[in-house]
Amino acid sequence: MNLLLALLTAGTMLIAPLYAADIYRWVDENGRTQFSDVVPEKYRKSARKVDSRQNEPSAEQRKEAEARADQDKLRAEEAAQRKARADADAAAKSAADAAAAKNSPQPVPDKGTDCATLHKLYKESLDCFAPYISATGNTKAEAFQKCTSVPDPSPKCGPAR
Repeated sequence: MNLLLALLTAGTMLIAPLYAADIYRWVDENGRTQFSDVVPEKYRKSARKVDSRQNEPSAEQRKEAEARADQDKLRAEEAAQRKARADADAAAKSAADAAAAKNSPQPVPDKGTDCATLHKLYKESLDCFAPYISATGNTKAEAFQKCTSVPDPSPKCGPAR
C-alpha cells in the first residue's frame, strides 16, 4: 500500500510541471500593465510570455532573507521581553505608590474644611482603621502610624448625606 502511494505521489510530481500555466503580460487601453494566464482576444498580439522563474530568489538571496527574518524575530522577542519587564516594573511601582499613599497618615483637616469633605475624611479614616481592630474591639498601635484619626463630624455638621 505504501509503495503504491509513493509511486502515485512520484508520478504526480513528475506530471505537475506539464500542467503549469504560462503567464502573459500586456498593457491595456488605460495604460495599465496586466499579468494573467488568460489573455483577452484583443491583446493577444501584444501579449508577451513572462518567465515566472526570473523572479524567484537565488539560494544566496534565500539564505540572506532567512537570516534577516531570524534577526527580526530575535529583535521582536527582545522588545516584547523589555516591554513585559517595563510593564511589570511600572505595575509594581504603581502598587507600591498606592500602598504607600494608603498606608501613610493624611493631614488632619483644619477648622475651615467643609462638611462634605469632613464626612469623606471620616469615612476614609474608619476604612483605614478597620483592619487594625481586634475581635475584642481594641485598636492595634500600628494603625496610628498608618492612619489618620479624624473625629466624627456629625455633632458639628449633622448626619452625612
